[in-house]
Amino acid sequence: MAEDPAQKTGIAAIDPMTAMRWRCIGPPRGGRVVAVAGDPEDLAVFYFGACAGGVWKTTDAGAYWENVSDGFFRTSAVGAITVAEADHNVVYAGMGESCIRGDVSYGDGVYKSTDGGKTWLHMGLEDTRHIARIRVHPDNADLVYVAALGHAFGPNSERGVFRSNDGCKSWEKVLFRDENTGAIDLSLDPTNPRVLYAALWEAQRTPWSLISGGPGSGVFKSTDGGDSWQELTGNPGLPEGLKGRIGIAASPAKPGRVWATVEAEDAALFRSDDGGATWEKVSDNQDIQGRPWYYQHIFADPQDAETVWVLNYQAWKSIDGGKNFQQVTTPHGDNHDLWIDPNNTQRMIEGNDGGACVSFNGGDTWSTIYNQLTAQFYHIATDNQYPYRVYGTQQDNSAISVPSRTHKGAIPWGDCYTVGNSESGHITVHPQDPNIVVSGAVGSSAGGGGNLLRYDHATGQVRIITVWPELLTGRGAKEMKYRFQWTFPVQFSLHDPDVLYVAGNLVFRSADQGSSWEAISPDLTRGDVTKMETSGGPVTKDTSGAETYGTIFAFAESPHQAGVFWAGSDDGLVHISQDAGKTWSDITPADLQEWSLVSMIEASPHDPAKAYLAATSYKLDETRPMIYKTSDNGGSWTDISQGIPEGDYTRVIREDPVRRGLLYVGTETGVYVSFDDGGSWAPLQGNLPNVPVYDLAVKENDLVAATHGRSFWVLDDLSVLHQINNELAESPVQLLKSRPSVRLRSPGAPRKPSTGKQYRLSLGADVTYTEETGPAGETVRRFLDAGENPPRGVNVTYYLKEKPEGEVILTVFDSEKQLIKSFTSAAPKDSSVAGAGDGGREPRLPAEAGVNRFVWDMRYPDARKVPGDKTTEDMNTGPAAPPGNYHLSLRVDGKELTGEFQIVKDPRVAASQADFDSQFALHLGIRDKLSETHDSINKLRNIRRQVEEWEQRAASHSAAETVAAAAAPLKEKLADIEGELVQTGYKGARDRLNLPVKLNRKLAELVIVVGSADFAPPKQAGEVFQDLSARIDDQISLLEDVVDRDIAQFVTLVEELGIPAIIPSTVPPGALTPSG
Repeated sequence: MAEDPAQKTGIAAIDPMTAMRWRCIGPPRGGRVVAVAGDPEDLAVFYFGACAGGVWKTTDAGAYWENVSDGFFRTSAVGAITVAEADHNVVYAGMGESCIRGDVSYGDGVYKSTDGGKTWLHMGLEDTRHIARIRVHPDNADLVYVAALGHAFGPNSERGVFRSNDGCKSWEKVLFRDENTGAIDLSLDPTNPRVLYAALWEAQRTPWSLISGGPGSGVFKSTDGGDSWQELTGNPGLPEGLKGRIGIAASPAKPGRVWATVEAEDAALFRSDDGGATWEKVSDNQDIQGRPWYYQHIFADPQDAETVWVLNYQAWKSIDGGKNFQQVTTPHGDNHDLWIDPNNTQRMIEGNDGGACVSFNGGDTWSTIYNQLTAQFYHIATDNQYPYRVYGTQQDNSAISVPSRTHKGAIPWGDCYTVGNSESGHITVHPQDPNIVVSGAVGSSAGGGGNLLRYDHATGQVRIITVWPELLTGRGAKEMKYRFQWTFPVQFSLHDPDVLYVAGNLVFRSADQGSSWEAISPDLTRGDVTKMETSGGPVTKDTSGAETYGTIFAFAESPHQAGVFWAGSDDGLVHISQDAGKTWSDITPADLQEWSLVSMIEASPHDPAKAYLAATSYKLDETRPMIYKTSDNGGSWTDISQGIPEGDYTRVIREDPVRRGLLYVGTETGVYVSFDDGGSWAPLQGNLPNVPVYDLAVKENDLVAATHGRSFWVLDDLSVLHQINNELAESPVQLLKSRPSVRLRSPGAPRKPSTGKQYRLSLGADVTYTEETGPAGETVRRFLDAGENPPRGVNVTYYLKEKPEGEVILTVFDSEKQLIKSFTSAAPKDSSVAGAGDGGREPRLPAEAGVNRFVWDMRYPDARKVPGDKTTEDMNTGPAAPPGNYHLSLRVDGKELTGEFQIVKDPRVAASQADFDSQFALHLGIRDKLSETHDSINKLRNIRRQVEEWEQRAASHSAAETVAAAAAPLKEKLADIEGELVQTGYKGARDRLNLPVKLNRKLAELVIVVGSADFAPPKQAGEVFQDLSARIDDQISLLEDVVDRDIAQFVTLVEELGIPAIIPSTVPPGALTPSG
C-alpha cells in the first residue's frame, strides 16, 4: 500500500518538484513509430503512438503534433492505436510495441479515450506487455479485438487474441496457442466484420539471441466474430516448414481476398481469393521480405483490390495484385504502420523509425518528421562550453548536439547539428575542444564490428577509428576477435584529455584519439561461447550487433586517481583495476543475479573508494530494480534499490558532485532521487513524462536526462536539492540560498498571452508555440517544434511548512540595500487606469505549503504607462540589473528572513563592470524620463477631462458661451503639448509608418539601442537622450505654465460664475481638483 504523504516526516515530507520543473530541450526530430491512425471524418486529425513516447495527435494534418497521453499513461511504449469508425471520439491504444528490438519497452495493456484523446482510462490486459494490433467493429465502438504478443523476454499466458463486448470493461481470450506464442497481426474483414484473420508468432528474446519462428507461428480465421477459429497455416499454397513472423490483411475492396507476407524458408507474398482456403504465391521479391521479425507489415487498399502496400526498409506499393512493386519514398526508412482513409485513399498516415508523416496525395509528398519531440537516446554527454551543449546517440538516426539554451528564447531545430551518424552507442566530447566528438556507431556506420566515429565540427569530417575494423556481419560473437555491444562504452580520460577509452570484451586505450589502440585488460566477461552463436533463427538470421554478448557494458574512470578503472559486463560481472589496467580484480556483488546487465557504474566524485552501479535483468524477463553501492573499492556491496517500485527497472545512477550521498537514478519510467545515499528513494518526476531514462548527467548544477522516447530534458538548478534536509522540513519558513545567476539576453515574454499558434519569437527565431496564463499570472509558452529555454532570471526558493495565513512579500534590494522591487502573493493590482503603479501585471508569489520557487526577471520596475497609448505598448521595460551582489527580504506572517544572491555576467561577454554600470545608469535615466513624460501626459489628460466636464456643467448656465470661449484656447494649448509628447492619432498597424513618431516613442525606442547588448552604450545614445530630454522638458514647462496661469484663470472664472465643482468621487486617480 502506498504511503500517505500526510504521514511522511522529515525529508520524506518535502517534494522538491513543487518548485522545480523539467524542460524538454529537443531535438524536435522524430523517434520510432509503429502505430498510426486517422480520423475518418475530420480530415485534419491523425494520431500516432511513439515507441516509447505516448500518444500524439495533430489537428492540422501533421503540421504540428501534441502529446495527449501525458498524465494518463503509466507506461510509454505504444504498439497499436485505432479510431473507432462508429464513434470517432473513441480511440484505443495498445501498449508495448511488437517490433521487439533489444531496447524494447514493455506496455501495460489497453487505454481508451472517449473524447478524442483529451482523457484516457486504463482498460486492463496489463500483463500482455506487447500489443500488435487493435481492431474495432465498424458499427460498434464497444466491440474490440486485441492481438497481444505477450512478454518479449519470456513465456506468459496473457497473449493471443482478446475480445471485449463492453468497450474494454471486461475481456475474454478467444485465441491462444501456447505461452511462447502470441498474436502479431489481426485483420477484420470490412465486408463482413464477423470474419477475422489472425497471425500468431512464436518469438522470444534473450540477452544473447532473438528467436523468430517455430511451430507456434501460423494463420487463423474466425467467421463468427472470434467465438471459434480455424487454422489456415497448412492450407494449399502457403509455404511448408517452420514459419516466423506473418503479416495479414483482408481486402476491403474484394470479399474473400486476403494478403499474407510470410517469414519462412520460402519467404514470399501470398494471396488468397477464397477467404484463406487456398493461396497463391504472387511475389518472391526479397526487397519486401527484409529482416522479417522487424517488419512483415502489409496493408490492403480500401478501394482498389489490386493495390497492396508492404512496409519494410522502404515502403513498397503494388497496383497489379502483388506481382510487381514500386518503392514509395518516405521521409525516413524502416517503415512499420500505415492507415489509409477508407473514403479517400490519397489521404494516409505512415509510421517509421523517424516518426509519423501524413500524405494527401497517396504518398507522393509527406508532412515533416522534424516536429516531433520523441527521439530515443541511448547515452548522453555534455561539453564545457557556455552555455553547455548536450550530445546523444539517437536510435535509427544520428548522433546530435543540442544547446542547453539559446539567446533566441527557445531552442530551434536550426541550432542543433549532427555529430556523426552514430545511432546506438555511448558518446564523449573532448574536454578542451568541443569540436571533437567520439561515439559508438554499431548498426549505422561502416567500419567493421564495434564501429567508432570521431567527428570534428571544425571541418565537418568524420573519421572511422574502430578498434578492429573487420566486417563480421552474418557471424556469431564467438567468431569475433573482439566483441563490442550495441552500446559499448566510450570515454575521454578525466586526467588526460587526449586519451580515449573504449570497451568491448576488453578495455582499450588510445593515446592519439583513435589512431592506434592497446588493450589494457583481459576479457572481463564470463566468456560463455554458448551465448555467442549467430543471432536470429530458426528461420532467418539477424546479426545487427544488438545481440553480441559477453561484453563490457559499463566503464568508469576514477575522478580522483588516474589509472583506477571500474568495468561492468552485460553478463553480470564487475571488475576494478587500480594500476592503470595491469591487473584487474573481480568485485562482482555476491547477490547480483547471474547474467544481469551491469548498465552503469558511477565512481563517486566525493570518495575514491566509493562507487555505485545500476543493473537490470529485464532481458531475462525480470523487471525488479537493482542498485548497489560500495565504499571499499568493491570489497563489499550494499543493495540500495529498496524504495523503487517493482517493474521500474534501473538503467543509470549518478551522484551529485556538490552534495555527498545525493543520488539520481534513471529507470524504465522516469527519475528517482535519494538524499541519504540510497537509504530511501522518492520520485523526481514532476512534469517529466513517464518515459525510459537511459542516461543522466549533472552539469553546472543542472540534471540532464537522455530519454528513450521523449528527447533530452533538463532539470534546472539543483541547489534546491542540496539544501533539503530534516532541519528544513521542521522549519516553519526558510529562504533557501540562490545559486549565482547569469545575466543572459533573449526575447522576453509578453505581458498578456496571445491566442492561437504563434510562429516567431523574433527575427531569426522561427519557432511555433502557444501561450497561456500560468497560475502565478505569468505568461507560459509551450513549444511545438522547438526545445524550451530555462526561465530567464534569478531563482528565489523558499520553504513554507504550512500555507501562510496572510500574504507573502518578497523584496529585492541592490548591494546598498536600496529598494528595487517588491512582489506579493496577493492578487495583482488593477493597472488599467492612469497612475496605477508601473503599468504592468506582475507575477504573483506562490504561497503553498512546501517548496516554492519564484523567478525574478532581473528587471527594475518599468516606466509608468499612458493608458491606451499603443505606440509605447510593451516598450516601457525597466533596466536589467547589472552584475553584482543583491539582497532579499521574505516576509511571511510577521516573520522576515533575509538572503543574498549574485548576478554574474555571461562568461562569453567582454564587457567590464564599468560598462554594465554605465549602461544601467543610462537605461535608468531613460526610464525615469519616460515615466516623467507619461506622468505629464496623464496629468494633461486629467486636466482636459475636467475642463470638458466644467463645460458640460455650464451648458445650461447663462454663462455657457463665456465658459466655452475660455475653455477653447486652453484645450488648444493642451492639445499642442500633447501632440508633441505622444502620437494621439495612432489607431493600429496602418498608422505605424503613416504618422510621425512623437517624443515618448522616441525615448522608448532609445531603450532598445542602449540595451541591445552587454556593452557600454554608444556615446551618441547619450547625446540623443540629452536632446530628447531637453525637448521633453520644454513641453513639460509649457504644461506647467498652462497649469499655473491658464488653468488658474479658468478655475477663477468658473468659481466667479458659480458653476458647480466636480464631484470628488468622479475624479480619476491623479487628477487635479478645481482647487489644485
